[in-house]
Order: sequence, then structure tokens, then C-alpha cells
Amino acid sequence: MKKYSKAKKIQLTLSYLVIIAMIAIILYPILWIVGSSFNPGNSLSGSSILPDNPTLSHYKELFNLEESNYLLWYWNTLKICILTMIFSVILVSFTAYSFSRFRFVGRKNGLMTFLILQMIPNFAALIAIYALANLTGLLNTHLSLILVYTGGAIPMNTYLMKGYLDTIPKELDESARMDGAGNFRIFWQIVMPLAKPMIAVVSLFTFITPFTDFILAAILLRSNEKYTLAVGLYEMISDQYGSEFTLFAAGSVLIAIPIAILFLSLQKYFVSGLTAGGTKG
Repeated sequence: MKKYSKAKKIQLTLSYLVIIAMIAIILYPILWIVGSSFNPGNSLSGSSILPDNPTLSHYKELFNLEESNYLLWYWNTLKICILTMIFSVILVSFTAYSFSRFRFVGRKNGLMTFLILQMIPNFAALIAIYALANLTGLLNTHLSLILVYTGGAIPMNTYLMKGYLDTIPKELDESARMDGAGNFRIFWQIVMPLAKPMIAVVSLFTFITPFTDFILAAILLRSNEKYTLAVGLYEMISDQYGSEFTLFAAGSVLIAIPIAILFLSLQKYFVSGLTAGGTKG
């Protein structure tokens, strides 16, 4: 009994050490960015996590429409994120439902194609995407980014949602058909309400993508007023006289706000999805 108790204590101690180490690895750069955003001046060389003379001047400068296009970039990014999320959830839901509930010619090959497409990132087709956007007149438009992000989200998220929909008993569909329900009614009123946890996951993933992507936005957007946050913030420190590193840090901190709001709003669905997997009907 003593040996078991000692082994359990060692296991718990190691587990807590790993957790603490991971928390430190994650939080350390975040704290540096937050601290740098409150440091006076433009250089990061003299910045610290706890600045001696903290200032809000960088945040004020970001919200000054005469000095910065930050708010415009923020609006551009939010618009692209929201539309990408909506279109992706709709298309992924229909596609995953079709692969999960129907048997048709090419189904297996379609799933295999999605699996292969997951291995190829969007930026691997940069030249083709640029040429296609140029030919269709969508270069330097937000619509081009929305289409690329939405298309890129379909393969991976379809696989995720299809796997989740497979766990929903098909007997529910059969019972609904006996009551006269059609495929769309079953999809909308029975399957989708039960798939809310996975819809929440897809929504979060597709919402975050435009915030974190730089390469595609930099290739497709050519004018300053069309920039997203990633491209706009990069311009602050990449041009010949760019040295606004603390301003860059302040802008980076504010990016986390909408992502955190969405995560907290969808948190109950994440929890319900985790707890649902541990219960038996």
C-alpha cells in the first residue's frame, strides 16, 4: 500500500511539473508582448515584462485615425473572419452530412481526396491562387481571401465533422423518416443540434485562420486600405523606416480580444461535447 501511495505521489508530482512547464512556455512570450506594449519608446531592446514607466500611448496611437489605419485593418479582418466562418460552417456541415449519411459513387475516393488535400497547405498553391485571382478580377479584394480561406477549410473540417456525425445514431434519422421528415429536416432539426460541439470547433478554427494568416493576405491584397491586421502590422516594422516594435506589440495584444470572446461564447459547447463522449445513452 505504501509503495502504491509513493508511486502515485511521484506520478502526480511529475504531472504537475509537466503542466507547470507547459504553462510557463505558453505564458512567457505572451507576458513579454503585453509588457512590451506598455513600454515607452519604439524599441524592444529596453523592454521588460514589468515596465518601469508604463504608458498607454501606443494604444492611443492605434486608435488615432489620422496616424494609423489600425481600426480599418481590424474591421477588414473581422469582416473576413466572420464571413469565412459562416460560409465554412455551412459548406462543411452539408459536405460532412452527405459523406456521413449517404452512400454514393465516388464517396470513398472523395474522402481520400480530402485526406490528401489536408497534407497540402494553401500557400503551396500561391502562384495558382494569385493567377486565378488576377484572371477573375478578384485581386486586391476581400472576397478572394474569403473564398480561399473557405475552400481551404473544407477538407480538414469535413473530416472532423464527418467523424463526429458518424457517432450520432442513424436510428434517429430512420425514426424521423417514419414520421414523414425529409433529408433537409433531419439535417436541420435532428443532426445539427446534436452536432453543436463540432460546429463550435469548426467555427473557432475558421474564425482564427484569417487573424493568423500572413502569406495569402500579403499576396492577394495590394493596397493599404485593404490590408488585414497581419499584413498591416508587418508593414509597421518592415519598411525602410519601420521601427514601431512596441506599437506592433500593442496591436498584437488587441488581436486576442475577438478570439477570446468567441472562445468564451462557445465554451459551453466544447464542455458538452467532452462530457457527451463519457456518457452512455
